Amino acid sequence: MNKKILLVEPSFPVPRKSKNHKNFLPIGLLKLGAMHKQRGNKVKLIRGNKNKKEIAKKGKGRWYVPHKVLITSLFTYWKPYVENCVKHYKDLFKDTYLNPKIRVGGIYASLMPEDCKKINGVDEVFRGVHPEAEKYKPAYKLIEQNPEPLDYQIVHTSRGCPRKCEFCGTWRIEPEFKTEGSIKDQLVDGKEGVVFYDNNILKNPYITDILEELIELKEEGKIKWCESQSGFDGRVLLEEPELAKKIYKAGFRYPRIAWDGQFEDKEKIKRQIEILHEGGFDYKDIFLFVLYNWEIPFGEMEKKRIKCFEWGVQISDCRFRPLDQTHDNYNPQKYAKGQSENEYYIHTERGWTDEKIREFRRNVRRQNICVRFGYDFYSPDFERMKISKEKIRKIRKKLKQLSSKEKMKDYLEKEDIIYWFPDEKSDL
Repeated sequence: MNKKILLVEPSFPVPRKSKNHKNFLPIGLLKLGAMHKQRGNKVKLIRGNKNKKEIAKKGKGRWYVPHKVLITSLFTYWKPYVENCVKHYKDLFKDTYLNPKIRVGGIYASLMPEDCKKINGVDEVFRGVHPEAEKYKPAYKLIEQNPEPLDYQIVHTSRGCPRKCEFCGTWRIEPEFKTEGSIKDQLVDGKEGVVFYDNNILKNPYITDILEELIELKEEGKIKWCESQSGFDGRVLLEEPELAKKIYKAGFRYPRIAWDGQFEDKEKIKRQIEILHEGGFDYKDIFLFVLYNWEIPFGEMEKKRIKCFEWGVQISDCRFRPLDQTHDNYNPQKYAKGQSENEYYIHTERGWTDEKIREFRRNVRRQNICVRFGYDFYSPDFERMKISKEKIRKIRKKLKQLSSKEKMKDYLEKEDIIYWFPDEKSDL
């Protein structure tokens, strides 16, 4: 008998404009959808808590009571959204003739299965990657709207990661590093972008072959760009610098590498950046994952930030949360200053405070603006257009004529312009 399968993505706090963002696409649900369709089952994918009428209108066929409800999860600290979702669908279908069982899978469910089982209404918890669903190409039509298709697709050339970084959950969920030797069979036609969800794409022993395939596809006009969501392992680039040119030629954009270690690692990181630049990338388009609110104290993180400015590269904001943290009520708005460690994780043992976390994030944001546009300093007056474009051009022209930072500051103060120079360390 054909079954009706309801796939559900909880109402995660993702901006509406990012609902189909490449970093948040529910790829696991899309593969499960493809698998169930192949089995002859009827499938609908719902995002958020919907009523029966809304479910009936979604997709093909006016049905709303499923045989199974499969709910995905993401970060452990987004557990409350999963909890709310489970309760909603358990209550929605409790008096129906099918009384469907609810299964929860995904990152939180895999990292904290026992905790997930305690959620009232959860009948089953699925851990890890579904081996059968993994064989299928995602059913993108389940989420495509308007009815324009997505301009990108999600692929894996590997699962797991041979690294065992303490702060990462990948190797705990996918303990075996499994690789594919080719990418072509995974791709679907008509999508210009290819986004890799590999956690360490460069450690794939077949990476050269895969890059050659991508280069060929790009030259044939079948794809236009690629991205590696988790970035590139800079240690592999040090060992095989020739990969950088292939990465560039394959159409990868916004390459990211990680600087998780101490400030004293700066020469190794600088060399990784140089390898990417020699491969063809502009410095300002290179990003560094810089983990803060972790083991490295604020003062040293500021030194790392300033060094990134000297190199002319941008920083990807990475605030650390423990893998077993089941809530995160951090509020980025200014009025929220003064939050406590009861509201979100603050690594107080290493001297981090709410004030330092906000200061570092603010510094990174302002610095990235300077790097992107080639500015020596940041001014909120310029960003928010509190002064005319004509005056801004006049001020910038004058600043280029000044020979030192001190003279620039004197001039800006005379013009009553608020400013901040990225190469100056915060004194918190």
